[in-house]
Amino acid sequence: MKIIFNCFGGAHSSVTAAALHLGLLPETRLAEPEEFLNLPYFDAQVGRDHGRIRFMGFDRWGNEVYIVGKKNMGFYYEKIMRSLMALSGGTQEEFIFVNTMPYVNLWMVIGGYLSRRLGMRMPGRQIVIYGTRKSYFKFLHLVNLLKEKDFFTSC
Repeated sequence: MKIIFNCFGGAHSSVTAAALHLGLLPETRLAEPEEFLNLPYFDAQVGRDHGRIRFMGFDRWGNEVYIVGKKNMGFYYEKIMRSLMALSGGTQEEFIFVNTMPYVNLWMVIGGYLSRRLGMRMPGRQIVIYGTRKSYFKFLHLVNLLKEKDFFTSC
C-alpha cells in the first residue's frame, strides 16, 4: 500500500504528518525545532516541486509513505489521482491519500510563505516551526486515526 500525505506546498504539514507516521518524530512529547529541521524535505520544497510525489520511507507495516504539495487543488487532487489509477488499471485499495491541510494554522501559512515563497528563511522557518508545534498534536491525532484503520492489521 502507498500512503500519500498531501498539503499545499509539500514542505511542512505533510512532512510532519508523514514523519510522525514513520516514527521520525516523537509521539510522547512535542518535537524540538531541530527535529523538524532534520527531517527530509522539511521547509525544502520549492515551486517546481509542487506535484512531485516524494518518498519518505516505509512504515512498520511495510507500506510506502510519500509526501506531495498539491497547491490549490484541494479535494480535486485525490479525485484526479484516483481517476488516473482507474485508467491505468490500478486498484483504489492500493493508495491512501491523507490531506493535512485542515490542521495547518495561520502561523504555518505565514512562515511557509516567508520561507518558501519570499526566500526569507530565518524568520520564515522560526514562524513555521512555531505554527507546526502549535498543531503538532493535531497532526499526531490524524496519524493515529490513520493507524487505527483495519487495513494496517491486514498488511
